[in-house]
Amino acid sequence: MATIVRQIGTIARALDSIANVEFKQHQLARGQYLYLVRIAEHPGIIAEQLSKMLKVDRATVSRAIAKLVQCGLVNRQTAPDNQKVKHLYVTELGAQQAAFIQRENAYSEQIARQGLSATESQQLTQLLARVVENISADWDRVKAGEHRQY
Repeated sequence: MATIVRQIGTIARALDSIANVEFKQHQLARGQYLYLVRIAEHPGIIAEQLSKMLKVDRATVSRAIAKLVQCGLVNRQTAPDNQKVKHLYVTELGAQQAAFIQRENAYSEQIARQGLSATESQQLTQLLARVVENISADWDRVKAGEHRQY
């Protein structure tokens, strides 16, 4: 029997593989589309917030942001009250790319919901939100230095 985590992993890997193929023509390397869309959805977000949102370490976020800046898709603006804080914004080109990615996301969402009733779709969304909460709590504890007891 496939576990919840395996099923979610299969979905995530399949969609990531598709995205990496389809977004390559848009000068987006592996996984960069995630960062670009979240920055477009949250103008002015900082790297630490992005790290927590995507559940990845800050070094990974920093590398992805640097590549997006280098490609002209994102720019950093220093906060006037704190020189260490860099707010992130998509450029015009970044906004165009993010819009394309969001269309792909909507299409993938439509495909994922095929064969589900409106009620089933809503239930699945609610159940997955609960799973995200559970995993997020563990992620926060591990990132804070705790070790999980298996």
